[in-house]
Order: sequence, then structure tokens, then C-alpha cells
Amino acid sequence: MSKVQFSVQVRLVSNLERSKEFYATVLSCEVNDWWAVRDEFALGFKLIQAARTEDVQPNIAGQGQITPWDTYAYVETHPELDELYEELKGKGAEFVQEPDLQEADWGSWKDFAIKDPDGYVIAFGSGKKH
Repeated sequence: MSKVQFSVQVRLVSNLERSKEFYATVLSCEVNDWWAVRDEFALGFKLIQAARTEDVQPNIAGQGQITPWDTYAYVETHPELDELYEELKGKGAEFVQEPDLQEADWGSWKDFAIKDPDGYVIAFGSGKKH
């Protein structure tokens, strides 16, 4: 069986140059004419200029979901998540979900989410305290 090497999410955007700037500046992605990627494609997007602004349609919340997500990315530990939060905060990210720690019988989960210029929500989470 062939191995998939990486994947990217395709994003229709209303202003390609503005989106490239956001993904480069706020998310620290390497951006070129085709990709916006971070950490060797651990987080990857293909940004495409929409023909019409109304074609840009971020996800809506699912049943029981408070914050709708378009992308959900993981980091190893809560301290790494806190570090990423501070990094994005320092770069002017717009937060739609502040860091939230949830405890369960199986352990703990912590996550937060930001919004890009077109309203796409990118969430980050961790399941380990240390």
C-alpha cells in the first residue's frame, strides 16, 4: 500500500494577498504561490482566490458544537499549546475560543481557536499536561 506523505486543506479566499500575509505573519507558514505550510506540512493549506466573495464559506457549528472549526491541529503537551497561544497572541491573532482546559476520567484536554481574515477557524489542542 502506498503511504500518504502529507495533506493540505483547500481554502477559497476572498483576497489572496491578504490571506497569504495572514498565514505567513500570524501562523508563521512558509507561503508561496501554491502553499501556506508550517512544520513540514504538519499544518498545510492551499489558498485559492475565490471567483466571488459569497463562494467563501467557512464551516458552521455542528450539533453540540459551540465554536465551528475548519481546521483542528494538535501539539504534544499543554505547555507547548500555551507557548503556541502566546506566539499567536503576540502576532495579533484574532481568538474565537480562548484556551479551555477540560478534565475527564481519561485525562485532560486543552484547546483554543483563531480566525483567519475570511472567518475560517483554526483550532489547536493538546491532550497531555506535561
